[in-house]
Amino acid sequence: MITNVERSDIVKEIKEWSKYALEVSSPDFNNLPPCPYAKAAWKENKVDVVFETSRESYQVLYATLSDWKDKKELVIVVDTEFVEDPNEFHQFVDNLNEAIADGAFVDKDFWVMGFHPEDETNELIDDGTFEGETEVQYALLFVQRLSKLEKAAEKLRPLGYYDRYFQEYDVTKMYQLRTNFYRQLMPGVANGDFRNNNF
Repeated sequence: MITNVERSDIVKEIKEWSKYALEVSSPDFNNLPPCPYAKAAWKENKVDVVFETSRESYQVLYATLSDWKDKKELVIVVDTEFVEDPNEFHQFVDNLNEAIADGAFVDKDFWVMGFHPEDETNELIDDGTFEGETEVQYALLFVQRLSKLEKAAEKLRPLGYYDRYFQEYDVTKMYQLRTNFYRQLMPGVANGDFRNNNF
């Protein structure tokens, strides 16, 4: 169990890391910030941070999906009792997104992204020099509306935002899966060739 002070430090660390890594313009993203909407989301109080502290139960995560409030655009689930094997952790996230698309939470308009403390550093976002606020290790699960995420991506693709990212990292399969789930959610979306979508 973590203390209230540790919770506060973690929230502060996440906000500081966002400012450091996500909100600053970068040549690797065609001079856009790695997350162009992060700064405004924090400023407008559109981000909520909640804590998962039960060993691999995911009660808080499941409650977030079942009782979503659209006052927030992003809910960050801080998992302090995360699965130690990063491959197992990411397989869980993949399976969860499949379950969402299959209607396990009734509302299919969600996408979950997972970040494990043992993941390799994404050098396009974080150069490894960020100094955190806490010694507590934790995984992160980002919960967002799939439709809003895809509509934002549609605006960014023509700007060359994804070009370098797709050159450096093998993420085509993940983005294709996300786009396919979005097309299932929104049947009217054109089924163009994914390879030409300029992610």
